[in-house]
Amino acid sequence: MQTPDIELRAVEIASLGERFSTLRLCEAPALASVRHSLEQYGQLTALTLFAPKTGLEIIDGFKRVRAARALGWPTLLARVDDLSPVDAKLRLCALHDRRGLTELEEAWLVRSLLRDDLLSQPDIARRMGRHRSWVWRRLMLVEALDPVVQVDVRLGLIAPRAAVAVSRLPRGNQQAASAIVVRRGLTVRQTELLVDELFARTDPDERQALLALRLDGPAPAKTPGPRPTRAARNEADWMGADILRVRDLAARLAARLGATPLTVFTPAATELLRDALVRLSPVLRALDAVITNATSREDTPCP
Repeated sequence: MQTPDIELRAVEIASLGERFSTLRLCEAPALASVRHSLEQYGQLTALTLFAPKTGLEIIDGFKRVRAARALGWPTLLARVDDLSPVDAKLRLCALHDRRGLTELEEAWLVRSLLRDDLLSQPDIARRMGRHRSWVWRRLMLVEALDPVVQVDVRLGLIAPRAAVAVSRLPRGNQQAASAIVVRRGLTVRQTELLVDELFARTDPDERQALLALRLDGPAPAKTPGPRPTRAARNEADWMGADILRVRDLAARLAARLGATPLTVFTPAATELLRDALVRLSPVLRALDAVITNATSREDTPCP
């Protein structure tokens, strides 16, 4: 329902711009659901627009507009906000705060603010009410994910969460992995298992052989059932687990940095990785100081 203090007006659908549509997904099932709702109940929620110099642009309501066009409707009700393009993008995010946007859509939005609007990462984090690490993770996702796989997501061939799993792979393996997901109809969980299996193959030739086998070989087994419930951990358990995790991650990162120069990635990804490594160094130095202090301290026996 619309609140009574919002001024709405009818707008011509044909005149609406969709420059922000590249930041959103419009999957066929969702579009069909919106069309059914328009047919059965009419328009329940107004579009949200803004008015740059080029004319009215959609901030929210792409599926409603496309469904209405398919139904032959000439107009829809809308509210028009007086916003700059940057504020319009932030408004788009706020309208779907923590529920409506996929990780990939968030990544497209963050990249647009950085590349098109020239906002810095700290400024994006501040204006979106997020931590800078969140902004960096979204940028790394979209910069690391092969553009062909991103097209597969836009076409509805692969689920956004499955694409996030595929993004963990080297660029040279991502298209083949996405093709397996599409051909085999893998679920998100099955995609994650495939990526884990590929990561276990450290030799590139072995990884390519596994990709070929999964693409043309027998279909994968069913997804394993729910994992067994673990017993509650105490503080010593958590600390021991963290120590092992940090050790393994440090060893893996050291091996990757030694084997793969940063220059093999795209310039944008290289810039993000180099910046992250520079910021990681003082954290590791601080951890080393804490470890030295903790291991050199004489423990006092408990009474």
